[in-house]
Amino acid sequence: MSATAQDEPAHDLNCLTIAELEEIAADKMDKQTRDYYNEGADSGSTLRENHEAYGKYRIRPRVLRDISAIDTSTTVFGHRNSIPLGVAPTAMHCLAHPDGELATARACKNKNVIMGLSSFSTTSLEDVAQELGNHPHVLQLYLMEEREHSRNMIQRAKKAGYKAVFLTVRNPIAVDTPMLGRRNQEIRNQFKLPAPFKVANFDNSKNSQKNTPTRPGFHDGNERHPPQGPITFHSHAPNPTLTWDRHIEWLKKECQPEMQVWVKGVMTGEDAELAVQHQVDGIVVSNHGGRQLNGALATLDALPEVVEAVNGRLPVHVDGGIRHGTDVFKALALGAQFVWIGRPALWGLAYKGQEGVEHALRLYHDEIKLCMGLAGTVKTTDIHKGYLVKVDKSGFVARL
Repeated sequence: MSATAQDEPAHDLNCLTIAELEEIAADKMDKQTRDYYNEGADSGSTLRENHEAYGKYRIRPRVLRDISAIDTSTTVFGHRNSIPLGVAPTAMHCLAHPDGELATARACKNKNVIMGLSSFSTTSLEDVAQELGNHPHVLQLYLMEEREHSRNMIQRAKKAGYKAVFLTVRNPIAVDTPMLGRRNQEIRNQFKLPAPFKVANFDNSKNSQKNTPTRPGFHDGNERHPPQGPITFHSHAPNPTLTWDRHIEWLKKECQPEMQVWVKGVMTGEDAELAVQHQVDGIVVSNHGGRQLNGALATLDALPEVVEAVNGRLPVHVDGGIRHGTDVFKALALGAQFVWIGRPALWGLAYKGQEGVEHALRLYHDEIKLCMGLAGTVKTTDIHKGYLVKVDKSGFVARL
């Protein structure tokens, strides 16, 4: 046995796939947490289709190629990442495990995988950055109606060394939560962040409106009234006032040059072109994990149109429904430079904390490497659409 094989940790025989990890995590989490993490909007059709879209493609493997030295790494934000995959920003990791975002950060650092942090994390952005050290990290941002809240967070992120902000958007005029998607279990459970956890990036004790009851913004027919009171996700994250012209330039001015500005939630060629015109640094094809507009395109279905519109002028990443290394391969073949996974990291966290997140990342690494080798390629940059065919409803395949 080689030294490399000897050093490889033993398989976790209880959990050999991300699908098994999801099942195990479901038993570890309480109902409120499980429903909050796993539910999609309304009937959940977009949530399901995010994953099912990968089944529309088959891989065309090449043979008689030297695959003795497979390199799964790729460069993102100037960092050589071990695999073309990052842990996406998701809220409230402490619901899954007491160590929360700190455990996720340690796992990402140990596995050399970039991490995204949610604005509504249960650990402060400074504490996560300190845990990560020089390891790269990005911040997901909701641009709030009262800009000072967002300006303060941007300044803190710059000081803490974040590489980029991911402005979460859906359409040309508003953040991806101009209104929140209807999540029925969340409504039925009357979800609230349980004590002792808190939204760590907003110190409501210093809020000038801390004694004012929390109220979301509204339009009275004549004018817009912004949210009031202590900051919560449901009251302050929705912002229907944002536009490309009024807010992207402001955000770039606040963030650059220390941090890049990415737009997360682009799903059409038209919006991809607008992103290019407004000179953002990159885009993420995302439908917010199927949690917003039910019936929206699956992200993999939207990806080719976005890639074609961008035409190499911006980096394009994608998230949503990526449950296996072959899914990563297919996304790269369709033109994404990088992918992000959200729920699988939370499932790993619920399973075994830091060790569970590391286990999830190891599964993806092993599957990506195996897929690349069996497909006949040794570099992530060599993966292209020639490796795929698309299967129609009748079962016939067609070259791309």
